[in-house]
Amino acid sequence: MYGVGLGPGDPELMTLRAARIIAEADVIAYHCARHGRSIARSIAAPHLRPEHIEERLMYPITVETTDHPGGYRGALDDFYEEAAARLAAHLDAGRTVAVLAEGDPFFYGSYQHMHKRLAHRYPTEVVPGVTSISAAAARLGTPLCEAEEVLTVIPGTLPEDELTARLAATDSAVVMKLGRTFPAVRRAMETSGRLDEARYVERATMSGERTGRLADIDPESVPYFSVAVVPSRTATPPPAPEGGEVVVVGTGPAGPLWLTPETRRALADADELVGYTTYLDRVPHRPGQIRHGSDNKVESERAEFALDLARRGRRVAVVSGGDPGVFAMATAVLEVASQDAYRDVPVRVLPGVTAANAAAARAGAPLGHDYAVLSLSDRLKPWEVIAERLRAAAAADLVLALYNPGSRSRTWQVGKARELLLEHRAPDTPVVLGRDVGGPEESVRIVRLGELDPDQVDMRTILLVGSSQTRAVRRGDGHEIVWTPRRYPE
Repeated sequence: MYGVGLGPGDPELMTLRAARIIAEADVIAYHCARHGRSIARSIAAPHLRPEHIEERLMYPITVETTDHPGGYRGALDDFYEEAAARLAAHLDAGRTVAVLAEGDPFFYGSYQHMHKRLAHRYPTEVVPGVTSISAAAARLGTPLCEAEEVLTVIPGTLPEDELTARLAATDSAVVMKLGRTFPAVRRAMETSGRLDEARYVERATMSGERTGRLADIDPESVPYFSVAVVPSRTATPPPAPEGGEVVVVGTGPAGPLWLTPETRRALADADELVGYTTYLDRVPHRPGQIRHGSDNKVESERAEFALDLARRGRRVAVVSGGDPGVFAMATAVLEVASQDAYRDVPVRVLPGVTAANAAAARAGAPLGHDYAVLSLSDRLKPWEVIAERLRAAAAADLVLALYNPGSRSRTWQVGKARELLLEHRAPDTPVVLGRDVGGPEESVRIVRLGELDPDQVDMRTILLVGSSQTRAVRRGDGHEIVWTPRRYPE
């Protein structure tokens, strides 16, 4: 059995091996809808012989409803089993069978269903073919991806919000299976900010081919054999924006695994990146982007610089770790943006995974009930205020997430905080020490409040201090987890 890729439609784009196998095969099999016409057969027609045995594998349904007890999937499974049995009969009789497939047999092709059912029983070869993706890019005359760009292939049948997220997170994209999915795909393109870049290709390399801007296409005119293409940004930069803006983004506690699709898109769209150098280093380099790294103690100056760039028409991403609104750059940017000179500069804040949430997930669920978030840094507020808030939160029996617990210049705050908390908490209260969560030096340890050693805490550590209800439990594998019950006792 051969699974023969025919390419995107033009018979001249078939490979020499595909043409030879078709000509030499005893049986030519191809799938079709109930109308009986087969694009695959029409592509292979120049190589068919009168003595060929043709097996037309006609789908009982395509997108219609069915009264099959197994529903749509059950009806298709029965069809594939019956079609495989027909091909097996030819193979058992010693005939060579060529199953035709538009594009490539292993790329969203019907042949795959025959392969899964027969390849383990009979000698099988798959002949690759030019995909519709390659054909679409060629007909558009637009590179798909360059250098380190990532190409994502997306079926248009995904839910709209999933389409949006995947389009937002990638560099280049091709959306397959349009037809009746086109309205949702178009909305996803618009929501993800990709509509101006998107191109449309219909029946690439075949008669009736059509290309154009996706935004200009009438949804009622879109057939199944069409694709949406978001091409390479490196080779084909998107249209310039009408004005500048500042987007404050959070990269999460570590690297790319913690980025949201929305943040990925904002970072990719930016002309210039501004931030603390350590956080900028987490962002992949892109051709044409300008980076402005600085020290961690110049937040206001950094915010003003970003807003000045935006005022001159630049798209600026201000990069924070964690979530930009939690002890990070969002407040600094908005504070400066509230000045009269910057009131007309658009500013957006995009959320990120916080250090508290990341450490909590690694430890179990210590933040499963009410909790308070405090910074132990007295650089921007007096220690007396910190102490007062610690006492109040501890007295209210809240779990505590303590940011910025210590640094080379601040070594006594953790010890003092421990003393204050022990006025309200038992010495065996679980404390999670999460350091560099998600990073190469990740360390998550569970200690007891009475044993908390300030020397084991630095600026890269976050402390999660349990309430009176928080439990530390050792599992069967020896791993200790921490969790706070959702119910509070009467």
